[in-house]
Amino acid sequence: MSSFTVENEGFEEDDENLPPKRRDKNWRVPDLKPWLAETNSDEETKNENETEENEEGSPSGRRGRRGKKGLGAAKKKANTKKDKKKIDADGSDSEEEKTEEELDKLKEAVEEKKKLIATIRNKPWKMKQKLEVLKDAQEFVEEFEGALGKGKGKKFYAYKVMMLKKWMKFQRDFENFKTACIPWEMKIKEIESHFGSSVASYFIFLRWMYGINMILFGLTFGLVMVPEALMGKPYGSMPRKTVPRGEQHSAMNFATLWDFSGFAQYSVLFYGYYNSQRTIGWLQFRLPLSYLLVGIGTIAYSFMVVIRTMAKNAHDDGGGDDNSFNFSWKMFTSWDYLIGNPETADNKFASITTSFKESILEEQENRKEENIHLVRFLRVLANFFVLCTLAGSGYLIYFVVRRSQQFALDGLDKYGWWERNEVNTVMSLLGMFCPTLFDVISGLENYHPRIALRWQLGRIFALFLGNLYTFLIALMDEINLKREEEKIVQHNMTQWYANIYNASYSENSTVPFQVDPSDVPRGPCWETMVGQEFVRLTVSDIMTTYITILTGDFLQAVFVRFFNYCWCWDLEYGWPSYCEFDISGNVLGLIFNQGMIWMGSFYAPCLPAINVFRLHTSMYLQCWAVMCCNVPHARVFKASRSNNFYMAMLLFILFLAMLPVIYTIVSIPPSFDCGPFSGKQRMYEVIQETLDNDFPAWFAKVFGYASNPGLILPFILLMVYV
Repeated sequence: MSSFTVENEGFEEDDENLPPKRRDKNWRVPDLKPWLAETNSDEETKNENETEENEEGSPSGRRGRRGKKGLGAAKKKANTKKDKKKIDADGSDSEEEKTEEELDKLKEAVEEKKKLIATIRNKPWKMKQKLEVLKDAQEFVEEFEGALGKGKGKKFYAYKVMMLKKWMKFQRDFENFKTACIPWEMKIKEIESHFGSSVASYFIFLRWMYGINMILFGLTFGLVMVPEALMGKPYGSMPRKTVPRGEQHSAMNFATLWDFSGFAQYSVLFYGYYNSQRTIGWLQFRLPLSYLLVGIGTIAYSFMVVIRTMAKNAHDDGGGDDNSFNFSWKMFTSWDYLIGNPETADNKFASITTSFKESILEEQENRKEENIHLVRFLRVLANFFVLCTLAGSGYLIYFVVRRSQQFALDGLDKYGWWERNEVNTVMSLLGMFCPTLFDVISGLENYHPRIALRWQLGRIFALFLGNLYTFLIALMDEINLKREEEKIVQHNMTQWYANIYNASYSENSTVPFQVDPSDVPRGPCWETMVGQEFVRLTVSDIMTTYITILTGDFLQAVFVRFFNYCWCWDLEYGWPSYCEFDISGNVLGLIFNQGMIWMGSFYAPCLPAINVFRLHTSMYLQCWAVMCCNVPHARVFKASRSNNFYMAMLLFILFLAMLPVIYTIVSIPPSFDCGPFSGKQRMYEVIQETLDNDFPAWFAKVFGYASNPGLILPFILLMVYV
């Protein structure tokens, strides 16, 4: 294309790269004269009038000449309108005047203008020039885009263009609506702007965990708890749904309910309340089958979601080199010029400042030189201290659990509050103080902050996992004791029923002897005992977390804020200063708590609901605490672009939490007088019972062949390989 001169700028450019200044209304597309005759005539008339105005002479002479010119222009314009009406009357004459070559040129010009509109932001021009060129291009597209159609097709084309614009606007508004519907999005953005992406990654992870637990709560609440409450037998109708006579006087005490005993124990919150009847209600709802499938389905769903999230993060993590000219990009492209809110501008300013700190620290860590021998010695010493801490915490938990078993055999009525809650309290205290000790030990290693965070996460993960499995081993010992007690109770109940039968049908009795369900002896129900332990541990962990935030971070921040004016040294920059947000401890607390939910929800269907409440309140409380009581880390670093490290630990603890549940379903006989599987040798027998009663014989045979280990193992290996 031909070059042109930009007068004001003083240089020549190719038309493809730099369009001219804003054209006046005389400009028109070359080679498009046949259908622009009317516009040309009007513009020529206007130019002639303007020329006459600039000539010297008397006002009357100017008016006379202008009148003559105006009269001639009016006649010419009238003739043009007549010609246009004649052409319109003839039908498609105007369309025939447009040759194929002219239509191609017009189409090419429209496409060029559209391309210019799409890429005008990337042009190195002044803002005023950009706006002028953009307005010209938009007017040109609006004027000549519809001319590409023919006859009725022209109207359809204009309608299609209009609908396309409306659809694009709807998509844009819908994306904004979806962003506004994301829970706590603005809170997390505000935290990220002040504390960096590493702290924000914790709250994003917490929000993701909240969504998972909402699904788990919906499954257990809708398919287990609600059917039993609406269609099952009511409270007091049978022994498993009735508080024993000896416990009724204290069943509603606060201490009893806080310990999840009394009426809480004999309710839909725990395993032992559910009846073993195969179908319940007028819907013939198969509650035992639903209970088993929901217990297995929650674990399967969690596996699917975690693995899918890891795959998505791995896919998003690849591609592109974002380290080239890092500081230049941050300097010239960080600010968002669409910001109009002062508070948002402050947050954006803090975010850019934090981003520069992250990048500067990255460069410093990459260029740092160290004494390798000293560093290795300190790292070995730090790991030795960590192993000693892990071993000591495991032994302490095993010791207190054995003590609690002895207290249970002697009777908890003889002991106080500490002896009854010793296990939960010790585990919560270890989870609160050991991460702080690990943080102090990690100062010897001098790792990069991101690597130090991963080591810290791994150590706290090992601590929590060791504590949890030590707790499970102690629970297995208690389960064995309960099963031995169950055999004795079962033998005594046989004799008791025999005595009741003899008393009911004695020679002197005409009416059968009625026994109140609260007076019937019952077994220990080890499943409810396991569920109570997990619920107590979860509630104790929640209370410890909240008390730590309120009495630790908040009170320390208040002390530093108000006593800094009258102290001997600067409390804000010296000791104790404001607290930093503990990323590793909080992340591992979430993962450890979720492992307890997966492990205990089979014995206590109320656990997902408790965890949903915990996560919901934690989001608000911790967001408030981190903005009011914490300061950014002294060594600010950028978190990795994916949370796969968190997800890997979550997947690992999900696998470990699944093992005890599968072991109890497959290997341990259920209690004989409580729960939906009472009366069966194994819990999974409910599936075979359903196949025998509700499905044809051929289907049960096919299912038996499909469940053969010879077919399952190759299928599992194939899935792992893929």
